[in-house]
Amino acid sequence: MTLPDLSHDEILRYSRHLLIPEVGLDGQRRLKGSAVLIVGAGGLGSPIALYLAAAGIGRIGLVDYDVVEESNLQRQVIHGSSSLGKPKVESARRRMLDLNPEIEVIAHGEPFTSENAMRIAAEYDLLIDGTDNFPTRYLCNDVAVFLNKPYVYGSIYRFDGQVSVFHAQEGPCYRCLFPEPPPPGLVPSCAEGGVLGVLPGVIGTLQATEAIKILLGIGRPLIGQLLLYNALDMSFDYVRLKKNPHCKVCSAQPEITAPIDYEAFCGAPGYEHDEASVDDEWEITAPELEKRLRSGAALRVIDVREPHELQISRIPGTENIPLGALAARLSELDSTQEIVLVCKNGSRSLRALEMLYNAGFRRLKNLAGGINAWAEEVDPTQPVY
Repeated sequence: MTLPDLSHDEILRYSRHLLIPEVGLDGQRRLKGSAVLIVGAGGLGSPIALYLAAAGIGRIGLVDYDVVEESNLQRQVIHGSSSLGKPKVESARRRMLDLNPEIEVIAHGEPFTSENAMRIAAEYDLLIDGTDNFPTRYLCNDVAVFLNKPYVYGSIYRFDGQVSVFHAQEGPCYRCLFPEPPPPGLVPSCAEGGVLGVLPGVIGTLQATEAIKILLGIGRPLIGQLLLYNALDMSFDYVRLKKNPHCKVCSAQPEITAPIDYEAFCGAPGYEHDEASVDDEWEITAPELEKRLRSGAALRVIDVREPHELQISRIPGTENIPLGALAARLSELDSTQEIVLVCKNGSRSLRALEMLYNAGFRRLKNLAGGINAWAEEVDPTQPVY
């Protein structure tokens, strides 16, 4: 491969890299000639994109379909208040080019799906995972295996993070570690469980480091190792990973050779769909619930959020049974009584509804939009979070 030359301005910009023997002029030219795809322009994608842009990766692709919201700004540091309501890929692209106008940033403003992933990823040297859901993680892994590209994995939750590099030709893939996804709802997302704002910065920067090492061919990437980080005790631990000789994707005789329906495989959505996630007969809107409560209807309203979340907002008269404790407390519920389930935005309460339905309950309603919808449509004195 013919490496691109550096201009005098670029030599000045990257001078601290050029002084490192392991990088030098040829290494920086290699970075300029590289292409990296970042899937997700949120918490993890922010530091990844900023540091790869600053490092001089010549072509960076961003895949994200979402827009910037105020709750993002606690951790998604590539965006600012001026970008609220704008597509994340455009907000990130603008910031990256302001940081380094010498690079090219391609914005893929669409969900990363089985239909488009192979086409998008084919133009890049490696994939970096900046997502927060299992369907997209399995998709990223499988596409990387099919295209023989490294996949830099990262995940975060509250105070904990994980980083690894999956490259099927040199070690295990993500499916070797996790052949099957966890049951739907078992592992909450950051939107449901929260995340320390600085944690994506730590994990995303480690992912960017691994990507640069791979592109330069230096050091020892985290192939065959899973790095575990805990912010509370500032610990770094490592777990050795082995290739699964019977892996359905990366073994000598794979069962899966093309992208599948990952949402069906994981039993969870990889992105928000336009269509409703539950039939109207199982939903109740915030104004409808408020009207029925005022009329004195015999409703039992159960909030399935964690207890500390009730300090933020609460519908008067609700009971608190956290989703994780619901299965053990089914005996406290009366299947003949109408039950309305509430959470932050309607997703956890929907899982609670499914759990109760499977247990034989039928008089159930899910509060559409959750407590946030109540705050916006019924009681503006309560905050949205």
